[in-house]
Amino acid sequence: MTDQTAPARDAADPRQFRRTNSVDRKQGLGAIARITRMCLKYPGRVALAMLATVAAVSMQLSIPLILGRAVDATQAMAGDGADTRALVLIALTLLVASVLRGLFTLVQNYTAESVGHALARDLRNAIYDKIQRLPFSFHDRTHSGDLITVGMLDLEGVRMYFSTALVRTVLLALLIGIGAFMLISTDVVLGLLALSFVPFAAWRSSVMQLTLRRTWLVLQEKLGVLSQVMEENLAGIRVVRAFAAADHEMAKFDRASKTALDLSHQRVDVRVRNTSMMTLAFFIAMGLVLLVGGRQVASGDITVGTLATFLTFMTILQMPVRQLGLMVNAYARASTTGARLFALLDMPMEIDDAPGAKPLEITEGTLTLENVGFAYAGSGDRRAVSGISFSARKGETVGIVGAPGSGKTTLMHLLPRFYDPTEGSIRIDGQDLRDVTLSSVRQSVAVVQQDSFLFTTSIENNIAYAEPYTQDRRIRGVAESAQLHDYVLGLPRKYDTIVGERGVSLSGGQRQRLSIARTLMTEPAVLIFDDSTAAIDAGTESRIRAAMKDYSKDRVTLIVAHRLASLMHADRILFLEDGKVVEQGTHEELLALGGRYTALHDLQMRPEGDVLDEMETTR
Repeated sequence: MTDQTAPARDAADPRQFRRTNSVDRKQGLGAIARITRMCLKYPGRVALAMLATVAAVSMQLSIPLILGRAVDATQAMAGDGADTRALVLIALTLLVASVLRGLFTLVQNYTAESVGHALARDLRNAIYDKIQRLPFSFHDRTHSGDLITVGMLDLEGVRMYFSTALVRTVLLALLIGIGAFMLISTDVVLGLLALSFVPFAAWRSSVMQLTLRRTWLVLQEKLGVLSQVMEENLAGIRVVRAFAAADHEMAKFDRASKTALDLSHQRVDVRVRNTSMMTLAFFIAMGLVLLVGGRQVASGDITVGTLATFLTFMTILQMPVRQLGLMVNAYARASTTGARLFALLDMPMEIDDAPGAKPLEITEGTLTLENVGFAYAGSGDRRAVSGISFSARKGETVGIVGAPGSGKTTLMHLLPRFYDPTEGSIRIDGQDLRDVTLSSVRQSVAVVQQDSFLFTTSIENNIAYAEPYTQDRRIRGVAESAQLHDYVLGLPRKYDTIVGERGVSLSGGQRQRLSIARTLMTEPAVLIFDDSTAAIDAGTESRIRAAMKDYSKDRVTLIVAHRLASLMHADRILFLEDGKVVEQGTHEELLALGGRYTALHDLQMRPEGDVLDEMETTR
């Protein structure tokens, strides 16, 4: 087990990313403005979508007028037996208008979705790139589930903004505005009656959508809990079976499932009640139009076609008015999801290239630490390591040992700039690692960690991860050095064998050996083994150490281990305690001191009975 001190969560740290369902109003408005500007990066598509929207609205508004004329023409033919050619012409005009409306709507929907997906692609790449470059300190404070939510759900809210908010705003403004003007200019009373359901339907639609949005966010949290329960159960299925805890786990899952079900029922109730009220308001308004308009037709004030125009327009307007709530919800969703998303993208980089940084140049390959100290965020004055100073030349091996929590892994994470020291400096060939490019540091300093993460791909691809186009013989060479080659040859598909998710098909020792082989591919100037042979048996470790002798001649090697047999051969051994070097020297020199290293050596190497007898004697 590694000894990295767990970083505290600092609630006052302004750089800490949090996912919240509420944002400042100014942030929300700023997010909407920023999303709008990003949509305008595609001016051709935006212009086409808006023009298609205007054209579709024009065709849609013409349909009630054409139907009204058709009714009047039909009534006239019934009265005087006129030629039906005028009616055929009106019917053809109606057909053309309907077809054009459908085509323009198709163009509008296609281009609007195209803008949204192009925006989503840009933001998705930006998010992924940002996550790749954010330092370990950020990931220490942030749950990976929050990042996945931003990259999926929040991104979806931003993607839909153009089609469901901007385009719909233009469509509804033109449809309701121009249509209302046409109706009121024809007959004020009938126009107001025809539009009377609009304010109520718009209000209930907005209330419904905002309520559904709020409950949807809560439902997402409940479903997240449900997924977490299931994921934890599947990951620990062997423990569940071993302790016969299936009933307990089923009860826990059922409680979480019932909570989500109750909330889903609540959402259905909100949707049904509000939809029923909007439908009732629409039919009341239509009934009033029929009542008043019918009397006007009877008195000869308006024609039957005019009344049909009003009724047709109401039917056409019903669905768009209900979509006012969707439009309001789209703005609300974009403001919150956009603010969270941009908060991540705008987060300052704690570890980045300094202005004018140049690549690290390796000449002698000498590693130097001068009074290095580091404290995790939120730990106050407590330093994970402090006052660390040593130097190592090419071909030298430095062993680092100490109790868990002594700062060994923290120190190793400072070398590839996973973190930057808060005190002192780390240099390679006299170059401060903070003054050179980050990519060149990562290429020159490689860490083989105890927790060996493997990708769900072949053994060959896992080994060649850093050098995907390398030659096969080189892959086999590093596999031989890591004592993995013989095992791979015994597999049915050899190096093409898929290791499974996180290397689940391999044992702990096999995963560590594969991780060692993958790191050897990089040929770094500084090679770090962070307790990376803990799961490997002593015989295999000895063979790996023998194979590494030639490889280590051209680089500095640092070995962190709890097992002294792993580092007794080192040119120098540092014993860490409370983040400080309390003893250092060769294996023989440290044994001669008779201090902490000697006590640990006796505990591990001497028979347990002898150690206990000696402890009893010295009491």
